[in-house]
Amino acid sequence: MANSPRPLVAGNWKMNGLKAALTELTAMAKAYDPGLQGKADLLICPPSLWIPAAVSQLQGSGIAIGAQDCHPQPHGAHTGDISAPMIKDAGASHVIVGHSERRSDHGETSEMVKAKAEAAMAAGLVAIVCVGETQDERQSGRAKDVVGEQLRHSWPMGAKASTLVIAYEPVWAIGTGLTPTSADVADMHGFIRQECERLAPGQGNNMAILYGGSVKPQNAAELMNVPNVNGALVGGASLKASDFMAIVEVYR
Repeated sequence: MANSPRPLVAGNWKMNGLKAALTELTAMAKAYDPGLQGKADLLICPPSLWIPAAVSQLQGSGIAIGAQDCHPQPHGAHTGDISAPMIKDAGASHVIVGHSERRSDHGETSEMVKAKAEAAMAAGLVAIVCVGETQDERQSGRAKDVVGEQLRHSWPMGAKASTLVIAYEPVWAIGTGLTPTSADVADMHGFIRQECERLAPGQGNNMAILYGGSVKPQNAAELMNVPNVNGALVGGASLKASDFMAIVEVYR
């Protein structure tokens, strides 16, 4: 793959997986051989209570573990929330913030996403900031306006290529089986790349920009070869080692 940022394939398990699901991690680790390790980074974001077990199980495998959200404050009276320092202390290295399901289900604004991303970076985590438009917004010709605004207002201060990953997930493609055309993905990722470089001169061109939204083994090769696509944020297909590793195999 010709893109300069090192590819990252991240699995977002969302609210799925009991303890037995951790056996899938063993199969992933076995399939993530030195050949693949030299080509792409792997990350799994399980439900938070499984982070310590996942970290222990994947010790020495080269597969990183992340969280699906964090609170913007490092500690305090925030019942039910988990802070970035706690996630770091549990052994994780990344955290997803601003996923469309958080923005819609929990009413998270881009300003809140920015605060969470900054908290993640302050704790020594890599923040994966998600952006994406709805179907109505795309059909009305406002996709780039929406994504650009989300990106600008979610952008954490002091972001570098080593501390920030952007994930473009068109909301209408998440879990629906629908995917934009390769041309649409290339157009949006090219736009995001320009915005990243504008927001972080000298860093944006080296930031990984992931595509997410119904990524599966059948379409992974096409999507991962689109210019400025530096990997994937995978939902349902990351729950099974065979499906997830089939996606990763496109980088072999």
